[in-house]
This record gives sequence, C-alpha cells and structure tokens, in this order.
Amino acid sequence: MLNLTNHDHGIREIQLARPPVNALNLELLRALHAALDEAVRDGVRGIVLSGAPGLFSAGVDVPALIQRDRAGVREYWREFFALCGSLARAPLPLVAAVTGHSPAGGAVLALFCDYRVMAEGPYRIGLNEVQVGLIVPAAIQLALRRVVGTYRAERLLVAGAMIESAEALACGFVDELTGVDQVTTRAIRWLGDLLALPSHAMLTTRALARADLAAAYADPDALPLDDFVEAFFHPETQATLHALVARLKSKG
Repeated sequence: MLNLTNHDHGIREIQLARPPVNALNLELLRALHAALDEAVRDGVRGIVLSGAPGLFSAGVDVPALIQRDRAGVREYWREFFALCGSLARAPLPLVAAVTGHSPAGGAVLALFCDYRVMAEGPYRIGLNEVQVGLIVPAAIQLALRRVVGTYRAERLLVAGAMIESAEALACGFVDELTGVDQVTTRAIRWLGDLLALPSHAMLTTRALARADLAAAYADPDALPLDDFVEAFFHPETQATLHALVARLKSKG
C-alpha cells in the first residue's frame, strides 16, 4: 500500500500505492500512520508524501466505508483524525507532492503538510465533502483557513468546490506547479533547501508557526467524533453516498 524511498539529506518519500486510485481505506490510513511514526523513530529529517502520476489520492474509500456498521464507521473516522493529528504534530517538515487529482481526503492530507507542489494541468484539488453529503469538521476547516484565508476557505468549503491547479495556485491552496513528472523532484528539492537551514532555529520556528494546528489535535477526545459519525448516518448523507457509489459502479 506504500512505497518508501530514502533520498539525500535525510528525506524519506512515502508514496501512496493502493491501485487504482489510492482510496483511503482503514488499512491505508493505518499504514500511513505507522510510516510517519517509523520515520520519526528512524531520525528522518523530512518527509515527501506522493501519489501516482495523474492521481494523488481519491480520498475516503466510500464504497468500503458505507458497508461498515456504526462501530466500524466510528473506528474509521477515529483513525482518519488520528492520522491528521500525527501530521499536525509532526516534529519534522512534510511536503505534499500532489501528483494529480486530490479530492476530499487527499486534499486533507496535502493541507496538513508544510508545502504543496502540484501537477500543472487539468488536475483538481478541493474539499468537496458537501457535494457528497458530508460535513467538514472544524479541525479540518482550520487547516484550509490557515492556507487560503478565512473568507476564501468558507467559499470553497460551503460549495464543496474542486478547483484546477492554476486556480489552486492563485488562491494559495498549493504553493507551486510543475509538470506531472517533476512534482516529486520539486518537492524533494524544496525540502532539501529547507533542511539546509540551521536546524534548531528552523524547527523551533516551524513548531511555533504550526502551534494552532497542533493544538487543534492535542486532545483526541475533544474532537467531535460522535457528532461526525451521527452526521455520516444522516438519511440525506446516506442517500447521497449510496448514489455516488452507484455512479462509480456504473462507470466501472
């Protein structure tokens, strides 16, 4: 499900490798969480999170999730928010190599990184949860507001907008664009330049700059997990999600 590659300057690339679309099922979430923890234990200095050319991650594996009972859905979202917490509190810099389309959960992973390099072209990124009947909890809205600003975040979130790479760059959702075959290379280069700075000063300043994000995930019990699970089982949400899965099956 993951490919791990060590690069120069203490950089480790964690590549999502769950065909066909890198959908985030429970096993992939746990594998990502374990890979982050392992990188910290190994003394890795920085992480690049990448996907497949043309597709970073399709986000939550909805067809698998709607088959789970209430306890199973709660387990899934607990793990999802735990992964977000690990990214928010990571003691080392993270770069998202957004190698293509990145809806919903894929966009969330990118937002929790320090920097985002995206493939140039007709690729889209966004938190489109509203369009599929899901709410976006406050702790994830915070991640988008930090990146694009309060008003722009509100407009994108409420509409469930998916925006192409050029617009994503213009509004600050991503930091730079490059050819799809150069995304990971550029991400590694940016991270290498960051790691060349005096380490103590850089890491301490980074921790201060990200303190609001880390604080939002400091207490897992404070996250509105129960409310979110209840919203997942709202009749309108269930109807929208089942219609989405039916469309996906008809295309397959």
